Amino acid sequence: MTNSAITPHEAALLKTMQRYWGYDSFRPLQREAMAAVMDGRDSVVVLPTGGGKSLCFQAPAVAMGGMALVVSPLISLMKDQVDTLRSAGVSAAYLNSTLSTDERREVMEQIRGEQLKLLYVAPERLLLDGTLSMLAQANVSLAAIDEAHCISSWGHDFRPEYRGLARLKEVFPHIGVHAYTATATEAVRDDIARQLGLADAEMLVGSFDRLNLIYRVRSAAGRMGQIQRVIEQHRGESGIVYCISRKEVEKTAAALVGLGVKAKPYHAGLTDEDRKRHQDDFLNDRAEVIVATVAFGMGIDKPDVRFVVHAGMPKSLENYQQEAGRAGRDGLPSDCLLLYSRGDAALWKRIIESSADPGVGDGSADSLDGALRALDGMSGYCGGVSCRHKQLVEHFGQPFSHNNCGACDVCLGELDLVDDALLLAQKIVSCVARLEQRYGADHTTKVLAGSTEERVLQLGHDRLSTYGLLKDQRTGDIRDWVEQLVSQGFLLKAGEYGVLHITESGRQLLKGEAEPKLLRASAAGSDKPAGRNRATESWEGVDRALFEQLRALRSHLATERSVPAYVVFGDTTLRDLARRRPTTLDGFRHAQGVGEKKLRDYGDAFVAAISGYCSTNGVAGDIEVVPTTEAPRRPSRPRKSGANASAMAAFSLFREGLAITEVARQMGRAPSTVTGYLSEYLKHESVTDPTPWVDRTTATAVEEAIESVGLRALKPLHEHLGGTVDYDAIRIVATCLANRERV
Repeated sequence: MTNSAITPHEAALLKTMQRYWGYDSFRPLQREAMAAVMDGRDSVVVLPTGGGKSLCFQAPAVAMGGMALVVSPLISLMKDQVDTLRSAGVSAAYLNSTLSTDERREVMEQIRGEQLKLLYVAPERLLLDGTLSMLAQANVSLAAIDEAHCISSWGHDFRPEYRGLARLKEVFPHIGVHAYTATATEAVRDDIARQLGLADAEMLVGSFDRLNLIYRVRSAAGRMGQIQRVIEQHRGESGIVYCISRKEVEKTAAALVGLGVKAKPYHAGLTDEDRKRHQDDFLNDRAEVIVATVAFGMGIDKPDVRFVVHAGMPKSLENYQQEAGRAGRDGLPSDCLLLYSRGDAALWKRIIESSADPGVGDGSADSLDGALRALDGMSGYCGGVSCRHKQLVEHFGQPFSHNNCGACDVCLGELDLVDDALLLAQKIVSCVARLEQRYGADHTTKVLAGSTEERVLQLGHDRLSTYGLLKDQRTGDIRDWVEQLVSQGFLLKAGEYGVLHITESGRQLLKGEAEPKLLRASAAGSDKPAGRNRATESWEGVDRALFEQLRALRSHLATERSVPAYVVFGDTTLRDLARRRPTTLDGFRHAQGVGEKKLRDYGDAFVAAISGYCSTNGVAGDIEVVPTTEAPRRPSRPRKSGANASAMAAFSLFREGLAITEVARQMGRAPSTVTGYLSEYLKHESVTDPTPWVDRTTATAVEEAIESVGLRALKPLHEHLGGTVDYDAIRIVATCLANRERV
């Protein structure tokens, strides 16, 4: 974004974001969403989890006069967001049932004294006449409704109490009302605006694609072992395991605890006290894994969840998008594994049809039909073999033009596919044709399997040429292949009973002019290792040992302040610090996510820890990192790693034999930064003679020390030399010696 494109509103917003949140640019759609708030226009904003929805109303609330009213459905979400805002230096509070009489009185005084920029309140409390009357006298600048999909009976998490929020336009006719959600189809978005009575609402819909999430689908066979492997891959990191039933939650959590995992169960059968304690343990990193039903998650603001495992199939793609989306809210790569069996769909169908599921819209016949259709869509996703990102994005009505997402089991080449899928698919589609496109997947499967059931024989389908064509295959596998052909668009389910029809693509398939993909029998994927992906790339340049030390420091500071660790700093900030290794407060302030208050609160502690690490381990500090505001890009052809532009500019000076101090002077860089450039130069040019930068006597002494103690680390060499040779000199000599041995 160029300076000429910045409006006065945007300049104020950017200044606010930098001061309180440490951000110097807008993420996709934030500029437009914030402009609607600043201008007082109503809006419906749909951004994926981790897309920065909260900042869309928080930053304008701080930049504007008055107090923003934020409607939030859960007490835990209110507390998390208020804690995070306060840690950034923003005056915020909440009104809910957890407050004592004195605490509630204090919040009311803050409201009357115009001391708050944001007030969080649950819809039930907001709609009390006393609350609305009190707020009508306050200087309310805007109203923001979080988790706004709860308003619509067309959505996947309808909450009747949200319908009463239409009163906001009556009580506050002169302010903008803004609805925010991560998952909403076009029908749900329109319903949200209609139910709230929004005036010509601006519809702002971001991409539903979560670039940083790596989606995988597997057969549920060996479920516990698969869950264990994911946890082992993310040992020490936070994760969520979703189960369909309470019984499975308890069973899975107990099994993980038995394996030494810090896991806690969470479901509606636990007492309120136990649920709160287990959730707090997870948020504060005392528990690594939470095993839960879908009762857990809405409003969980924990940004560093590195994996989400579904131990059973969710009931809709909307639910899956939201639940899986709780991984990687900080934008860092995270894993999403879905384990499913065909029995999952049958279980959900029984739950939905018995109306035991409170999430089935408003209980009407249309809502029930919609829930069953959504279940079919989820089944199609599980059985599909096309790009997972593409399936999700297109479900929400957005185009997806990438040939390879580079972040799912399909595009990473992890699926175990049938060798001659065309012939197998032709047999299945031919059977649909022989059945005159009048029957569903179950009956078609029985004919292909050569079933002797009475109905098959009565209809004379045992006399079809396709009868028994796949009798050597398991019935369940044939049924899965049918669903895969539907998912890939070769077959289409139509009508109430899901009658199979052949599409134009299916007709091309019969002619051998299309290439289907079918999974091997009973395999939704394989455990073959994936190649280099964005999870690996996100660690480029990060000093892992320093990162772990900073995590420990963060945990200590969070415990002292009785807040979750991510309220201090998120993993994104810690990784940036472990790349830059700033040894001064001025360098620290340039790390991602460091605002003014956090600089004051935590700067000294982190700078001291980084400086001590650099000194102890003999590594350079204050590494220059070229900032980027670009969103993650789709992977293309792999690039060779290499030095950055600044390092390359130093290479010509090193070729002249200039000393580090002279190069630093000419380039206007710190000597420690230039030392890092020199290290890259030595490796890049395979330099074997260190004497332009280290005198011969010192170089000889270092070489002799290496011969005596080896080159496992720099610290033993430094100690062997009596501390008389600095780490930079040791590193230079060691690099040249290694180059000499490679020649």
